[in-house]
Amino acid sequence: MNKMFYRFLFLVVVMVAVCAHGQNGLVMISIETSGALSAEKKVAGRMRMDGYDGGIGIKLRGNSSLGFAQKKYTIELRSDDGGKLAAGLLGMPAHSDWVLLAPYNDVSAVRDALAFQLWRDMGHWAPHTRLVELMLDGEYRGIYILSEAIKRGRDRVDIAKMGEGDRSGREVTGGYLLRIDTFNDDDATFTSKVPGIGEGCLSSEVVWSCIYPKKKDLQPEQFAYIQSYVDTVELVVQSDYFADADRGYARYIDVGSFVDYFIHTELSLNADGYRRSAYFYKDRQDADGRGGKLVAGPVWDYNLAYGNANFAHADDIEAWCFEGASNSPTPALWQRLLQDRAFRRAVKIRYAALRGNVLSNERIFSYIDRHAAVLKPCIGRHFERYPELLVREGEKRERAKVRPFGGFPPMGWFPMTGDSIPHFPDGFPMMGGFPMTGDSIPHFPGGFPMMGGFPMMGGFGGVGDMVGMFAAYRVSSYDEEISILKQWLADRLSFLDRTIERFDKDWEPRVQPLVEKKMQFPFWRE
Repeated sequence: MNKMFYRFLFLVVVMVAVCAHGQNGLVMISIETSGALSAEKKVAGRMRMDGYDGGIGIKLRGNSSLGFAQKKYTIELRSDDGGKLAAGLLGMPAHSDWVLLAPYNDVSAVRDALAFQLWRDMGHWAPHTRLVELMLDGEYRGIYILSEAIKRGRDRVDIAKMGEGDRSGREVTGGYLLRIDTFNDDDATFTSKVPGIGEGCLSSEVVWSCIYPKKKDLQPEQFAYIQSYVDTVELVVQSDYFADADRGYARYIDVGSFVDYFIHTELSLNADGYRRSAYFYKDRQDADGRGGKLVAGPVWDYNLAYGNANFAHADDIEAWCFEGASNSPTPALWQRLLQDRAFRRAVKIRYAALRGNVLSNERIFSYIDRHAAVLKPCIGRHFERYPELLVREGEKRERAKVRPFGGFPPMGWFPMTGDSIPHFPDGFPMMGGFPMTGDSIPHFPGGFPMMGGFPMMGGFGGVGDMVGMFAAYRVSSYDEEISILKQWLADRLSFLDRTIERFDKDWEPRVQPLVEKKMQFPFWRE
């Protein structure tokens, strides 16, 4: 009875906050759904917020984050007849596709927004965001980041629209939106002809997806063209003449965007850097044959960046993302580009310019402080909803000692289904029930390998601690989190200052050989 009373009291407090959201600076979004949500298919619903009251399609999104208590959502705005509806939300340009990002394992709730803002300030398009709170089917779900989705469009990734007839000549050269990430059967994918790098990886296969045009609209000639173009880029980058001004990589890629993407990724020390949620696009060539090069970006998925992860060397302030990690292969093109002194010099010049404004400590810290000030009036409700995000001072030290399987919860912790197979909290079976790829290796949905994909060393995990499974540290308050984040950024920038200054002098990248590896477990085959 007491538990029910306090739950009722908490909901009353939240509803009062809904009515007074203008006072705390955050809009409250209310969503009602017509059925159970899954990551496979959108269900119909209705969304109410300032400036919008109408139909939507909604589904879960993410991979490992599907096991978190706070879920991420994909939102499609819909008209009364169920068709897609383009509308602007909270001052952002009109579109039908949106995302509700859950900052569950980012206590600061700033990392994604910060990464997007820095990329925009560097002169590129990145998703615009707004901080909101969410009520889903009458239940308070905490603070969210309402974000534009990465889609083709005039106000998003502004590349040429492809039609069914664009199969040859200049028309077939663009536009295309590509991604290196997990994938599913709805994606048009191809495997890189160049092995990825990363010591300890069970596989060296890097898989590209063409996400615009979508697989159902992508014509065979278009798919053949973009696959051939990417193959050419990667093979030329690995060639003996890769640095040649006329025949080398500069003929095929937008070098400035690759320089910026390198600086942005290395500053963040993103645990998923280059290997997951890595986007590229290619626009149509101009009539005179110019343009149409491969561009790096936009950026996406930085909740495990800026010192917030315990794997992929993300907790080593002097590590490099381009060198890869053991959990999935990193495209070798980044390692190769850094072997060119001209590319390194371009990085040095650009970095020095950015440090004078966009990447100055003062400007970055000012953005974080403004963001934190907006959240301050309502962050307490978020922690009330997810109390596991904060720990007591003494508990931080104790959790650091408890590392089952290096931070990964033991099998006995996972909920059991009727067939007695251990499952993750979102219901995915831990063993024996993952979707199978062509090589008969169990994978997480989207091709994410079951082995080597999660952090197995370090962390603050205890039994049932999904936050600690990935965490490099834990905090007792929001202020402590902001302080740690700012200090981490200061230390990382200091490291980059010292090292990039030497890029055209005595610094050279550590080079890993390209070795083709495929995961094979014969004992799983029939």
